[in-house]
Amino acid sequence: MNVASEMSLPFLPVDSPDLTANPYPYVERARAEHPWLARFAEGYIVHSYKAVSELLADDENLLPGFGPVVEFYSVHGTMWARFWEDMLPSVSGEKHKRLRGSVAHAFTPRHANQVRPLMRKVITELLDEWAPKGAFDFVEFASLFPISVMCGLLGVSTEHVPRIRSALETHILSLSLDPALKQPALAGWEVMWRFADDAVKQREASGTLDNDSLLDRMIQSKDRGDLDEIELRFMLLVLMLAGFDTSRNMLGFIMKTLLERLDTYARCAEEREYCGKVVEEALRYYGIATPYRVAARDFTYQDVRFRRGEVLVCVTALAAQDASVFPDPSTFDPARENSHRNVAFGRGAHICLGQFLARTQLQEGLHLIARRLKNPVLSGAIGWKPFIGAWGLSKLPIRFEAA
Repeated sequence: MNVASEMSLPFLPVDSPDLTANPYPYVERARAEHPWLARFAEGYIVHSYKAVSELLADDENLLPGFGPVVEFYSVHGTMWARFWEDMLPSVSGEKHKRLRGSVAHAFTPRHANQVRPLMRKVITELLDEWAPKGAFDFVEFASLFPISVMCGLLGVSTEHVPRIRSALETHILSLSLDPALKQPALAGWEVMWRFADDAVKQREASGTLDNDSLLDRMIQSKDRGDLDEIELRFMLLVLMLAGFDTSRNMLGFIMKTLLERLDTYARCAEEREYCGKVVEEALRYYGIATPYRVAARDFTYQDVRFRRGEVLVCVTALAAQDASVFPDPSTFDPARENSHRNVAFGRGAHICLGQFLARTQLQEGLHLIARRLKNPVLSGAIGWKPFIGAWGLSKLPIRFEAA
């Protein structure tokens, strides 16, 4: 048996700009030294499809959540730390079931289909405003789409988005474990908390609750005792964060990829169903997030012994490059028959609650974007977000012909 801390494992420089822009050569070299495990500065990187799938689902030996973030920034005792440790993705067992159950009705496949008109309305209004410009930063544009859909689901006005957007961004960036982000993230947390607290209090003060509004139904769950006051506000912020970042990142990745495949892009304008295939392959190719796990006890996986407290990061984007599961994995192929086997949304009890909503809004958004922004081309330098945390583009300048 090998003890992980004593093994000579490959090191992945996850904060390297070169790796952030193209991690795949790095993982190919790492796999030559070990088939599924590497190191990074704060722990271990899990990168094979099988290991990522199985370890993400191992709630017995691995604790979900963001304890490593709290430890890294040494923010114990703050409300920000409590959010990291007590929000939905960070808890297990009965508490996880209770919290998830309070909003699960809004994220079923059926409800995702029912929300399609809202998605089309939101992206159409955004395109009406942005398309006449003929050029813009696609990442900035894309950031407004999923969060506006989430505001519509919650019944919260989008007028709040400019006020909290920077705070949401900083919160997500702090997952990269950058010491310089500690104070901005703490300040951003205050903005996020005030937004959530004000939204709940204003809705309760209105005197009427609407069953069609997710926030109102969450308040009703609180009134029944299914959520407490803090959990209600935490859940609101979890949904706003999810609605802000992951779909924005994936839209950016899709546009970057299709800039080099304009025939595929043109087909997306003609066939909504085909957009679903493009989205699924993009989820396979890029993944979405890099979930943290912490060893709850000493345990062994595939003859490797991990010690209690050690940090593992399961990188879905690297699992997608496993040729034993996805032949010719570095080729982007919407016709790929097993793209749906991607692990972009995780595995096990903590599989992403919003996966059906995300798939649907990506499909709807891509179809209408391709119809309105014709012959797009890259018009400047691409910017990248940190690889660990929530990988994505920070900048994608394009120009196009407005239809």
